Amino acid sequence: MQDHITPRRVVILGGGFAGLFAARALRRSPVAVTVVDRRAHHLFQPLLYQCASGILSEGQIAQPLRAVLRRHHNVSCVLAAATDVDAVARLVHARRPEGGVLQLPYDELIVAVGMRQSYFGHNEFAAHAPGMKTLDDALDVRRRIYRAFEMAETAADDRERQQWLTFALVGAGPTGVELAAQIREIAGHTLDREFQKIDSAKARVLLFEGADAVLGTFGPSLAHRAARTLRGLGVELHLGTMVTDIDAQGLTVQDHDGATTRFEARTVLWTAGVEAPPIAAALARATGAEQDRAGRILVEPDLTIPGHPEIRVTGDVMSLNRLPGLAEVAMQSGAYAGRSVRHAVEGRTKRPKPFKYVDLGSAAYIARGRAVVKAGPLHLSGFTGWLTWLFVHLAFLTGFRSRLGAVLSWSVAFTTSSRRERAVTMPETHASAAREPGPKEPAPPP
Repeated sequence: MQDHITPRRVVILGGGFAGLFAARALRRSPVAVTVVDRRAHHLFQPLLYQCASGILSEGQIAQPLRAVLRRHHNVSCVLAAATDVDAVARLVHARRPEGGVLQLPYDELIVAVGMRQSYFGHNEFAAHAPGMKTLDDALDVRRRIYRAFEMAETAADDRERQQWLTFALVGAGPTGVELAAQIREIAGHTLDREFQKIDSAKARVLLFEGADAVLGTFGPSLAHRAARTLRGLGVELHLGTMVTDIDAQGLTVQDHDGATTRFEARTVLWTAGVEAPPIAAALARATGAEQDRAGRILVEPDLTIPGHPEIRVTGDVMSLNRLPGLAEVAMQSGAYAGRSVRHAVEGRTKRPKPFKYVDLGSAAYIARGRAVVKAGPLHLSGFTGWLTWLFVHLAFLTGFRSRLGAVLSWSVAFTTSSRRERAVTMPETHASAAREPGPKEPAPPP
């Protein structure tokens, strides 16, 4: 009798695409859904680079989770970071922002925690080369980009000036390609004639990639077109190179022949590699699940963990049939997991069909009027690819306000080359922090 009174408890770890679509699939189900995320917003990650380059504001690519799910009356949101799972007691252990501990019981668990930036065992690189996975990362990158031009303007000599006007990006996947092209547009158009001592258009943008092509997953034809477009914009491509060291003054790379080269660059950005967050390893220990090299959890065709039909893993953190870490995979797998829970609650005894991903294609924006799109046999580039890219991203942006704001911002950026989101703050130095007391402040005792 109690089962008919108390709704089944569904805990969703993560408020990204997979978690959001899982929650939406459970909207009208007799379940109590709890969405747990360490951040209180849903982030449209494919447009992070546009926030970092000043085209879009953070509010246009990030929506409060509570606002997105406000009409889902069976869903509650919890701001916390999942730290462990007790698969026997069916408990999720989580840590609140101020350090407090939460225990969240579940009947069904959907894991949608996504991936984080990987430095391939060189975590010391992070201090000098921020990644591009979170909103904080994007704002940090924006600050570093525009700071570099300001620092070049007041540089003590030509060598320091050139160091500040050299930008190095590691990783030539979609994020690396998109961000490299944006920095070139900022240098050549947005900041044109704004400085007195430097010519911003002379800024160098270096793009490093371990493989022999940019955008390798798009196929040879589109990769070649993208490389040609990047070179036309002035991006210097260094393919077949591996980064061996990064510091505050630049980076060292090694080519296939073992030769090393040093590049002086005060701004280094990391857009290569991902790995699973610690909660994935904790879940694997608790359930005996296997993980791949990047820490993704191997799942059954119905996205469950072997031996634990109550736990489903979705999105980037799942390992199934070598599916790529794309937003479309996260959306579809999240919706599938939500429907599977709904069917189980409704008492459907028929075993669910295996998850089948429908490839909707991939797209990468390079510059104004130029993008590459791959959707099955359809390969688009140039202006046609750009229009397709525009339509796809507008369709997937969460919330009408985001769509309207993005259209307005894109209209300004694409027609005038200006960027509305250039307000950045500089970190206080020790000298400024230790300022002299004001007229009403008592001086410290001697």
